[in-house]
Amino acid sequence: MDKKTNFTEITKSKKIWAIGSIHSRYDAFESIKKYLLEKFEKNDSLVFLGNIIGLGKESKKTLSSVLDLRNNLMSKFCLDPEKIIFLRGAQEEMFLKLLQLQTAPNPNDIVKWMFEHGVDATIKSYGFNIEELLQVSMQGTMPISKWTSKLNSILLAQPGHNQYFSNLKHAAYTNTKKILFLNRGVDISRPLSAQNDCFWWGYQNFSNLSKPYSTFIRIVRGYKSSNNEEIKDVNKRIVCSLFNQPLNNPKILAGIFDDSGKILDLFESN
Repeated sequence: MDKKTNFTEITKSKKIWAIGSIHSRYDAFESIKKYLLEKFEKNDSLVFLGNIIGLGKESKKTLSSVLDLRNNLMSKFCLDPEKIIFLRGAQEEMFLKLLQLQTAPNPNDIVKWMFEHGVDATIKSYGFNIEELLQVSMQGTMPISKWTSKLNSILLAQPGHNQYFSNLKHAAYTNTKKILFLNRGVDISRPLSAQNDCFWWGYQNFSNLSKPYSTFIRIVRGYKSSNNEEIKDVNKRIVCSLFNQPLNNPKILAGIFDDSGKILDLFESN
């Protein structure tokens, strides 16, 4: 794989596991993790569909558990690292922007907006005081740079966390080009190579897509913003959303697919 690309091609996989937005639900993820460790097989692949962090109180702990799962699977099956894929969701996108806050034209407004969308919980999980950051965001470039340097240092102290944020992909697809994995949506008027941030911010009426996007007959995403799509009807849809609103729903949805786009299984956390 070309490490500079924003996309990953999934090859030679018997089954592809996909996990929807976790949003720091540590206990729910642990039940998914246990099931996956019992059922995952050598030729399988695993895609995390973004939003591992955010909203919940245990972002740091949840991400560490996710990385522990990766390490366990790679060790047990001698997996190629490309078999476990991490996609960028809105929560990861906001967190990455926070790491570069000193370059923002209006940092205080950006911080307030991010906090309204769940980033405050992630910051707290890494031991930061959100009121302190709000104050720092009004003090200019140098104080903000010192704060972001401190955040980077804390990430580096957590095994694998910095590498996680540095290697997120925009989307993944099978070599058959029949199934596409992403976080939230895609602009159907543009080719995959010309997409913008629709991957994690979404695209209007995407849930109602009624015909294949390019060659992709199945699109699997990890987040949706409304309740207008029922999981029971997913076999009849192009778009399969592994997420159920509301945001405080304690369940995590996951699925297993083959490289032709067929749904082999759908399940949720305990």
